[in-house]
Amino acid sequence: MARAAATKGQTRIQREKTEQILEAALEVFASYGFRGSTIDQIATQSGLSKPNILYYFDGKEAIHAVLLGRLLDTWLEPLQSLSDSSTPIDEICAYVHRKLEMARDFPRESRLFANEILQGAPRLLNELQGPLKALTDEKAALIQNWVDAGKISAIDPHHLLFSIWSTTQHYADFDVQVRAVLGSCEGDCFQTAQAHLDHMFRALLKP
Repeated sequence: MARAAATKGQTRIQREKTEQILEAALEVFASYGFRGSTIDQIATQSGLSKPNILYYFDGKEAIHAVLLGRLLDTWLEPLQSLSDSSTPIDEICAYVHRKLEMARDFPRESRLFANEILQGAPRLLNELQGPLKALTDEKAALIQNWVDAGKISAIDPHHLLFSIWSTTQHYADFDVQVRAVLGSCEGDCFQTAQAHLDHMFRALLKP
């Protein structure tokens, strides 16, 4: 458990140091994965000494656990916002847009999540089988209601969500490949990606 992971009761300096460590660790874990990362790397990235890191956290496992906990909350928020609507295609495409914005704004968090999944999710499996599955099943049932009502095409709700996750997170997890293929496009990459995904999912969902 992290000694100073919770900010309640901490001084301002302690909160700042905790966030400094977590910010550095996010960069390190996103670049090297959990297994390839060390406390020494985090210390170098943060500009703090190794003993200072270990004053706040018991080890890299504790730091990683805090980051994953924050990540899951962030990752579930766009799906939680998916709600019943008289225009379900617009609602689903709005969800696609939010996921793409997350790929743009939180690329390191996306890679942190991808690295954990590729390792078999040893530190996240309970959350995946619990809160993530429950929320996904709830939203899949909502999508199925739209299918049954003839408001969208007959499509498997779970696989639709998987397709949205894979197509949007691709731009964060494989950003090097995207930039290598497209060249320097800066913010335009996400604008053209949004237009493409919007067109693709609207065509797929149209009854």
